[in-house]
Amino acid sequence: MTTYGLLVFEEAEELDFVGPWEVFTVSAMLRDGADRAVLVAEHPGPVRCNKGLRVLPDHTLDDHPPLDVLHVPGGRGAREAQLHNRVVTDWIGKTAEQAAWVHGVCTGTFLLHAAGPARGRRVATHWSQEDTLQARGDVTVVRDVRYVVDGNLVTSQGVSAGIDSALWLVGRLHGREHARAVRRYIQYDPAPPYLADEPV
Repeated sequence: MTTYGLLVFEEAEELDFVGPWEVFTVSAMLRDGADRAVLVAEHPGPVRCNKGLRVLPDHTLDDHPPLDVLHVPGGRGAREAQLHNRVVTDWIGKTAEQAAWVHGVCTGTFLLHAAGPARGRRVATHWSQEDTLQARGDVTVVRDVRYVVDGNLVTSQGVSAGIDSALWLVGRLHGREHARAVRRYIQYDPAPPYLADEPV
């Protein structure tokens, strides 16, 4: 069983977590419910995201199940308020040490850098924030690629690129044919299509 934990917070970019959520939950469905995905937030109440979507987390930072995959989205909240929220960054650092995989999308990489998992690693982030992240030091920002894998850390460029990296991850976890079945089910048709290609 794979448990995916997707962090949400005020002003998180919606598709940064909703796109991977779709990949992870369809993957679980095609595996006859063998896996599950949960939303995790600092507080139990509704969270208002970057474009106004409100979501209700399943768990708080203190009461979630053990996570095999930790997912960190980006958005204004990631690179501004949450970047300075020690409760969240400490939780990310601790949880990342216990998870098999850490998955960041867009400027979620800023949070992963602040929390520690992205330090000294090769990463991707939104194109508009590449210079800013590189300037923080102790990180190598790879440009002009949809996603980057460095050990157990998978990071992607902004928004829809999170779907690409999530597909790669479920392919790594459950096989290439399974990832192709997920891609077909969600009718995601990137160019080129998912071919289980090796990331940069």
